[in-house]
Amino acid sequence: MKVAYITDDIYLKHDTGAHPESKERLIAINRAIELLRHQLIEKEPVWVSKEILQSVHSAEHIEKIIESSEFGMPIDTDTLCSKDSYKAATKAVGAGIVAIDGIKAGEFERAFCAVRPPGHHATPTQAMGFCLFNNIAITAKYAQSKGYEKVMIIDFDVHHGNGTQETFYADNTVFYFSSHQAFAYPGTGMEKEKGVGKGAGYTANFLVMPDSGDHEVLDIYENDLPSYVDHFKPDIILVSAGYDLHESDPLAQLNVTTEGVRKLVRLILDQADVPYVFFLEGGYDVEALGQNVKVTLEEMLK
Repeated sequence: MKVAYITDDIYLKHDTGAHPESKERLIAINRAIELLRHQLIEKEPVWVSKEILQSVHSAEHIEKIIESSEFGMPIDTDTLCSKDSYKAATKAVGAGIVAIDGIKAGEFERAFCAVRPPGHHATPTQAMGFCLFNNIAITAKYAQSKGYEKVMIIDFDVHHGNGTQETFYADNTVFYFSSHQAFAYPGTGMEKEKGVGKGAGYTANFLVMPDSGDHEVLDIYENDLPSYVDHFKPDIILVSAGYDLHESDPLAQLNVTTEGVRKLVRLILDQADVPYVFFLEGGYDVEALGQNVKVTLEEMLK
């Protein structure tokens, strides 16, 4: 498989200081995948316009990020901005744009976007949970503008992607499938949350109890996910790859091993013969994060 690896040094300039979501995460990933780089198609993200950001976010939301970055003001106690955060956040979105354009042009079939800040907690009107713009949601909208009418988003981050769910909750053209730790931040993603209006039945949430490991998580992807994919028949699959489900992670209580991550990625990639774009979300033990991205790329290349 031809796989693009999309990243940029601007992501290192999103300065969060002594914070779990730090530049050390990307540094560790790039170090861990060094021996794979010759197999990857390395691409740089593009800057994106406000028009692209507004496919998901309100104008007020965008201006708030610009202003917070300009003055280095935090959005909240968890979600920080430095002077280069708006630039980094727009290029985090831009990685997805490059991924879709490259797939559409036949340059590669799969892409991994090693970006920060992450995105799946950002709602149309609110930055939160370390996230400024919802990278994967904007990419889903962009993919649809390029002819991928039915988009499936699979989110295995230990925390529920409330922003992604909210964006598409009444939409029957984007299916949101999430597994996440029960009783964890941000407290959304109950199994009864299945969409509304035209989107009823196009959201699926699976809660995983604290201290669960490979068996419990992999069971969802082996026995539950396939029926949703078969029914929806997506044209493209986007993945919120949150590696904080790993046993070493300091911010969560799941016990998935690195080999479990490899099997999880394999199960996702075997769901359908369609393009795949993975986005880095969580994962805060930096050494484990590097190894988990490495095994993800190894599976994507097969």
